[in-house]
Order: sequence, then structure tokens, then C-alpha cells
Amino acid sequence: MPSINFKGKALVQNYHLLVPHHELKPAKSKSLTDKVSLHDNLVVHGDNLKALKALLPYYHGKVKCIYIDPPYNTGKEEWSYNDNVNSPMMQEWLGKTVDREDLTRHDKWLCLMMPRLRLLKEFLAYDGVIFISIDDNELHRLRCLMDELYDEENFVGTIVWRNVTDNNPTNISTEHEYLVCYARKKESLPPVWKAENLPIKDKLIELGNQFKKKYSDNEERQRKYSEWFNENKVYLWPFDRYKYIDDGGIYTGSQSVHNPGKEGYRYDVIHPVTKKPCQEPMMGYRFPPETMDQLLAEKRILFGEDETKIIELKLYVHEYKAKLPSLIEMDTRLGANELRSIFPEKKRPFDFPKPSELLHEILSFVADKNAIILDAFAGSAPTAQAVLALNKEDGGSRRFILIENEGFADSLTAERIRRVIKGVPKAKDEALRKGLGGSFSFIEVGNAMHLESILKGKKLPSYQDLAGYVFYTATGEEFDLRAIKRRTGFIGESANYDVYLLYEPDLDYLKNTALTLDMARKMPKGSRKRRLVFAPTKYLDSIHLEENYIDFCQLPFEIYKAVRPKKA
Repeated sequence: MPSINFKGKALVQNYHLLVPHHELKPAKSKSLTDKVSLHDNLVVHGDNLKALKALLPYYHGKVKCIYIDPPYNTGKEEWSYNDNVNSPMMQEWLGKTVDREDLTRHDKWLCLMMPRLRLLKEFLAYDGVIFISIDDNELHRLRCLMDELYDEENFVGTIVWRNVTDNNPTNISTEHEYLVCYARKKESLPPVWKAENLPIKDKLIELGNQFKKKYSDNEERQRKYSEWFNENKVYLWPFDRYKYIDDGGIYTGSQSVHNPGKEGYRYDVIHPVTKKPCQEPMMGYRFPPETMDQLLAEKRILFGEDETKIIELKLYVHEYKAKLPSLIEMDTRLGANELRSIFPEKKRPFDFPKPSELLHEILSFVADKNAIILDAFAGSAPTAQAVLALNKEDGGSRRFILIENEGFADSLTAERIRRVIKGVPKAKDEALRKGLGGSFSFIEVGNAMHLESILKGKKLPSYQDLAGYVFYTATGEEFDLRAIKRRTGFIGESANYDVYLLYEPDLDYLKNTALTLDMARKMPKGSRKRRLVFAPTKYLDSIHLEENYIDFCQLPFEIYKAVRPKKA
């Protein structure tokens, strides 16, 4: 299979393996929850590569949908390469703004993306998918990189997001961006993504019923609905063409009465006003005459002002069959307006925020009610708002994990979530005005945990952080904080082991703690699995270890170096 080559590739191909695990430190004051937990909705503040590595023990293979909005590398974004790769060339790159004059900007972007995309793949469930927002600057390089990392056979599709009108008269008008989608295992995806929950569809059905009750006169009803439609059209995608209402409800014109691609039925349909045959579609009608007679009797046919317009079928909202489309039309200004309504005190809270409606649309197809959704370039947090809105609408328990490195992780990313949870007074959406509900825990990425220097006596990791690290490193399986029984040292059960950790972030404890025969015999005997025990040292020989089904792993020897008295 073809692969993409770029400067620095050999140095970053496996860089994600060299990134040490880091502590995850809860920040209660910045959270909105009664109890900070790694199993809550999360806002993680720190470099996304370090954060992903730290989260991997807890969410490996558990994420249903990943959405990322990385730098588009336009040359105007003022991003810089900051991965501390051990290479003179890449050390020279550190901290330098990448602009259009940078001849290595594409190499730097690929070096940024490769280790992150590799780690993100580890988070995906077998039926999980990743969506990546991008534009023409890096689209083709992203596709090549994803084909290499995720396999070309797992490419699901590219959605074109038509989001703005570009009136540049001298060039090709650019009115779109892209969302590139790959699966973890494409064969594990359902045959069709189902939009079981399309809340806007239900709202329109209810609105149609209200208008039918309130306005018996058809012309008045249409006039009032048109006024409402024009005021709210920007929020109605994919129903932004449903601009009519009659006794059957809200509807649009559909060409499904036509027969594209092959010759169909030929007969005259008489215009009700001019009494002349309507112009026929090029390939004829899809339906036979008897079906067309029934549709005419049911007033399901939409005529033009005269016979020169080809007839259409009335498609009512309740008949809408949802499919994730390859083209989404949604004005990018919707995201900016949305953010201004949440932060009315700020003139421009964030540059070019994605509309939460865009994420809402995607997640409504791919994220079931219990899904975990990960966004490693969180920005202004539209992903979190979309998740909370979906949960509010269908009673789901979806969870989000947001990672943001910048200093606004608390003041903007987390603050937006606080406000949408509690309620946004100036929001157009009634649910958002009242508050979407929910909670989240704010987590800071802490110190690195290097195996060879983890216990030098300074910056000792917490029990939970070290437990997660050793459990995942030893077993490769998801670590669950809730399984910890600190009194006995039990930290979790893998497919092959019951895992124990004898540790406290205290030098005196570590100097004086060893696995003894008495400790081994007191370990719970509920399982006949072997026991994997991590401890500073042991006072057991191999015979007693085997008698008690124990495989022993010594915590790094550097702990003893750290507490030795210095020579005079």
C-alpha cells in the first residue's frame, strides 16, 4: 500500500510509545459535580498527546466516536510544533510559529498529527469512528496519512460541509470544508447508521400539529408558518427546505415522483388550474398511473403555478428517512452567533467556532445513548454542548471527554459547559435557555511517570495514578478506578490476573513495605487466577510465590537510591 513520506516521519512513527504516562490531577474548584471522577464527563487541561496517553488505561477501546478539529495549517493560525522529540532538526522546530513562509509547514503538521492519530486509534471501539475536520490545505495529506495508519479499507467517507459564501471574483469560490471519516473496523459498523433520535424532526411534527389547531384558514396558517420558518431557517438543517404546511403537516417538495436513471412511466398529469398537461420529467415517472391517481386523490402532488413546472411529491416531516449525508449545508456564522449568546460579555470569544448543531447532526447518527465521545482539540467545546443536548432530548447517558491545551481550558472551554448546563438566558433554543443539565470533572495533566525514575523521592504519583499505569502497562486492558480496594492492595482483574499494588506516596511507607508470606496468605481467595503483585520488594522465595499463585513485579529500584543518606 502506498505511504506518505515527510521530514521527521521516522522520528515520530512510534513517538507515542515514548511519551510517558502522566498523572491526572482532579481540580474540584473548576469542576461542576459533587464528586470528581474519571468516569464523569471530562475536561482535561494539558497537551493532548500527554493527556491521551494518560487517559488510555481508562478508555482503551471504549470510545464510540472521536471528533477532532486540528489546525488546518492555513499559515494564519499561529500554531507551533511542541513535541519534544529527541532530534536536532525537531528541537529546532520547537515553539516557532508555523506560517505560510515556512517551507516545512506540511512536514511539521504531519509530525504533529501522526502520533496523535495513532493514539486516538487505540481509544476507538471496534464499531467506533473518527471524524476529522479539515480543509483543502491538508485534505490530501490527511487522507494519505489516515490510509496508512487506519487502513484504506476502513475509510468510510468524506462529508462536504458547505458553510460560507465566498465572493472572491478572481479565484474559484471556496464555500466548504470537509469531515473525513474512518472506522476502527469498517466491517464492525452497522449496515446503516440509524438516526433513531432526530429531535428537530419531532419538534417540527409538534409545531405542525400546533399550527393546524391554531389556524384553520390555510392561507393564514402558511403565512404564519413562513414567518416562523424564515426566522429559524438557520437552525433547521436538515429540514431547512421544509417551508410549507397543510393539513398533513409540514412538508417540502421532493423529486421522488420522478424516475432518474432509467425510462419510466409516461402519461399526462393535468394541472388543476390551467387544465393542461404538466411537463413530464426527462425519464418519466417513478410510479404507475394507478399509484399517481391515488397520490393525486390524497393531494400529495405539488404543482407549480402553471403546467411548465414539473410536478413534485409532497414529502412530510414524519416521512423523513435519515441518512448521514455527504453534503451538509450549515452557515459557519451559526457557531459564532451561538457562542456570543453564551458569552454576551465577550465581543469575540473564539475565532471560527464550529456550530454545536454540526456535531449534534453527526452524533445523532453514530453515538447511541450510552456512547463515549472524545474530542482531543476541544476549543470552544461545541462537542460537549452537542452531547448534553442529545442527552436532554432523549434521556441518554452519553459522555464526553474534551482535551484542551490552551490557557482558556477553564475560562472558555469549561465555562461554556457550565453555562449550557445551568442555562443560557439569551439562547433561542428553549432547552438551552432552561439549561441542558449534566455534570463534568475538570482534570489537569500532572507530572510524568517514568518507570526508571518514578520513585526517586520527589513528585510521587498518587495511588490511583500509579495503579492505572501499572495495570494498563502489565495487562493492556482498561483500568477501572472503581475496582480499587486499597486496604488489600487489589486494583483490578484482567483476563489472566488479579492485580495488586502495595504502594503509598510516602517514602517511609515505601522503605518499610515488602510482600510477606503473611500478606500473601491474607489476599482474597475468591478467584483462582494468578495474582500479579507490584511492591517495593518481597520477602518470599519462589516456592511460596508459586504456592500462592503470585507473579511478583518490583517497583523501580530507584526508590532506595532516593532515600540513601548522602555521603559526606
